[in-house]
Amino acid sequence: MGMKKERVGGDDVVVPCIQGNGVQKRATSQLVDQMTRTVLPFTIHSYSSHSGNYHPRAIGENRPTDQASRWSSGTHDQDQFVTLAFGAPVVAQRITFGKFHRAHVCNLKEFKVFGGPTPENMMELLHNGLKNDTEQESFELRTRASQMVFPIQFLKIVPLATFGANFNYSIWFVMVEGIKDRDTMANVVKQYHQYQEFQTTRLCLKHFRQRNMMHLFELLQQRTGVSLEHPLLTQLHRELVQHGDLNAVESILHQLHEEGIYQHYCAGAPYRATWRRLWATNQDGDTPSPRGGHQMCIDVAGRKIYLLGGWNGSDDLADFWVYDIDQEQWHLLATDTQSYGGPGARSCHKMIFDPKTRSIFVLGRYAECQAVQDQRHTADFYRYYTDHQQWIKISDNTSEEKGPGVIFDHQMSLDSATDTLYVFGGRKVSYDSTVHIYSGLYAYHIASNDWRLVAADSSSSPMPSDDDEVRTIKSRVGHSMLFHPGKRQLYIFAGQRVKDYLSDMITFGIDTNVVKDISPDFSREGGPDAGYTQRATIDPISNEIYVLSGYMKQQSADMVKNGLWVYSIDSDQWTKVYQNHALANLKHMEPCPRFAHQMVYDPITKSQFVFGGNPGDRECTNKRLDDFWQLSLYRPNPDDILRQSMYLVRMQHLKEMCIASSDDSLLEALDYLRSRLTPLVNHDNAQELYEFRQLCARLCLSSEPSEITSELDDIDSDLFAQRNRVFDRLLAFIPDDMKEPKEELLDAVRLT
Repeated sequence: MGMKKERVGGDDVVVPCIQGNGVQKRATSQLVDQMTRTVLPFTIHSYSSHSGNYHPRAIGENRPTDQASRWSSGTHDQDQFVTLAFGAPVVAQRITFGKFHRAHVCNLKEFKVFGGPTPENMMELLHNGLKNDTEQESFELRTRASQMVFPIQFLKIVPLATFGANFNYSIWFVMVEGIKDRDTMANVVKQYHQYQEFQTTRLCLKHFRQRNMMHLFELLQQRTGVSLEHPLLTQLHRELVQHGDLNAVESILHQLHEEGIYQHYCAGAPYRATWRRLWATNQDGDTPSPRGGHQMCIDVAGRKIYLLGGWNGSDDLADFWVYDIDQEQWHLLATDTQSYGGPGARSCHKMIFDPKTRSIFVLGRYAECQAVQDQRHTADFYRYYTDHQQWIKISDNTSEEKGPGVIFDHQMSLDSATDTLYVFGGRKVSYDSTVHIYSGLYAYHIASNDWRLVAADSSSSPMPSDDDEVRTIKSRVGHSMLFHPGKRQLYIFAGQRVKDYLSDMITFGIDTNVVKDISPDFSREGGPDAGYTQRATIDPISNEIYVLSGYMKQQSADMVKNGLWVYSIDSDQWTKVYQNHALANLKHMEPCPRFAHQMVYDPITKSQFVFGGNPGDRECTNKRLDDFWQLSLYRPNPDDILRQSMYLVRMQHLKEMCIASSDDSLLEALDYLRSRLTPLVNHDNAQELYEFRQLCARLCLSSEPSEITSELDDIDSDLFAQRNRVFDRLLAFIPDDMKEPKEELLDAVRLT
C-alpha cells in the first residue's frame, strides 16, 4: 500500500494506491529515462494489404524524392495496418515519420500506434496526425502503464485518414527510437512478468470473492501476500456484502470521506450544466435589442459586463450597454457611441477589458469593399475609460502604424503582465470581395502605443518587420483565441478559412515565439465538430477551456448546434457536457442553437454569460436574438458523494427490510423510508428520484410485504448478488489504484 499524488482539474490530489514492487518500478523507470535513445531496428511482421509495388518493407529507408519508396495500402478503410517486429523486447520511446519531398494527398492526416509483447496483446501508444508538408515529424510514445515501464516487441501503425478524400494510405519512412540495452531490458521484462503475476493473482482474488468462495479467497491471499484493494474497501465488502451491517458500512463511508478518497472522483467527474434565463432590464424597462456579431467584455472586479454594437439583421448598431452582475440590471450608456467620440456603428469587431487601467479597447469591423475604396472605413482603434465614461480615439488607421488593416471576425487577447494586446486572424477587407486575405498575429504595447507583427499568415509573405525572424501561423476567421497568463501561451483553435471549417488547436508562447500543434483535428478526439463562430472562455486556475458551439460542418449539410464542451489543458482531453439540436420544448430552460453570439466568463461565480446571436432560421434569415443567459457548471463535491453512497446503502437496506413477511416489518420499513432514506434523496437526480418514487408507491399501495418484493425489478433471490451490485456502484467513486481490477478473470478464456 502506498500513496500517489495526481494533478486533476488544477488540484493536487493524494490517493492511496495498490503497488507491487513500487521501489523497483521507480528505479527502473529512472534508469530508462537516463539512458540515451538508440535507433531500434525492425522487420515487417505483417500488414493488411499493399498497392502494386508499394510494399511496406520500403518504409525502412528514407528516400523522400523517390515516388515508389513507400507503403501504400490496397484500399481506403479502417482495417489497414502495418505491424513492425523487433528482434527482442525494447522500450519504444519515439517514432519518426518521413515524407515525400512534396505535399501529398496520401499522407496520414490521422493515425494510431499500438504496441505490445505479442501481436494479440497491444495497447494504444499514440493517436495523432501528420502535417501535409515535407518535414519529418517525431512523436513521443507512451512507455508507462500502472507506474511501470513496459516492454514491447511488436508495434502496429493504423492509418485512419488521409489529406485527400478516399485516397489510399501512404507511409514513406518510419524510424523508431528507444532502449534496447540487454541488461536494462532484462530488468524491464522481469518487472513486467512480476506485474503479470501480481495482476493475475488479483484477478483470481476478485473472481473468488464475487462467487462467495471466501475460503479460496483467504487461502490465496494468505499464500501470496497480495492485496486485492485498499484495506478500507476490503472491510467495506465484508460489512456490506457478507454481514449486511448497515451501521458499520456507514462508518466506513464516513472514513473514506474524511481521508479525502472522494476528492479524486470529484476532480474528474463530468460537469452538469445549469442554465438560467436572465430577464433583466434597465430602469425604463428596456433591454439590448436583438443582434448578432456584437461584442461583450467583463470587468470581473467591478462586476460589470459591457455590450457594444452588432448587426440586427438589416443594420449595424452603435449602442453601448453595461450589465450589473450583482444587481441584475442593464444600463444604457449611449444610443450612439460615435456622438460621444467613440466608434461608429459596427459588427464583427472585437473588444477587451484591461483591469489595470479599467479601460476597454475596440478594434475592427465588418465593412463592404466599396466603403474601403471610398475611404469611408479605415482601421480605427478606440479606448473607453469606464470610470470616467470617456472615449478616446487611439488611431485613425492602425495599418499605417505597423498594425492590422480593416479586419473582421478576428480575436483579441490581453497580457496584463506586459500591458500587451494580441490580435490574431480575421479577414482583411479588400477591394475585391472574392479575394480572401487573412491577417496575422499582431502585438500592441499599450504604454508605448507601438504595433509589431509577431507572426504572418502562413499563406502570405511576411510584412516588413524589425524582428530578424517573423514566424507564420495559419490564419482564419470566426476562430477562438484565449490567453493563459500562467502558461504564457495563446490557445488558438477552430474557425474558417475560405470554405474549410477548421478543428485544429495550436499554442503560441508569447515569451518564446514557439508555435506548438496540440491537435490537428480535435473533432476526432472527443471535441466539437469543425466549425466557426463558436464562443470560448478560459479558467487559468482550473486549466480548462469552455466552448459553446456555433456554426458547424456536417457531412450532409452545415448546421447550427447547441453544444458545450470542456477542454482540460492538463490532461489534453475534451469532454462533451451536453448537445441539443431542437429545443422547441425547452424555450425558457436553455438557449436555442445559435451562432455569432457572445459569451464572457466570471471566475468569481464560475459562470458564463451568453447574449444574443443568429439562430440560423432559414425561413427568416434576418432574425436575431436578444435573450440573455447565465450558465453554471457543477461537479459533485465529496459531501455529495458521501450522500449518494449512503443513499445506495440505505436503499438496499430498505429492500431487504421488505423481504420480511410481517405487518410489523412493513411499518418499520415505512418508518425507515420516512426518517432515514427520504432525507438523502437528490431531487435533481432523475434516475435517483424515479427509483425512490417507485419504491414509495409500492410500499404505500401494497397491503402485504410479499407483494412489494415480488414487484421490485432489481430484487434478486440471491441476496449476496444484490449486495455485490451495490458494492460495485460504490466502487465507482474510488480511484482505480485503490480498488480491484476492472478486468474479469473469465475474459482470459478464449475460444480456439
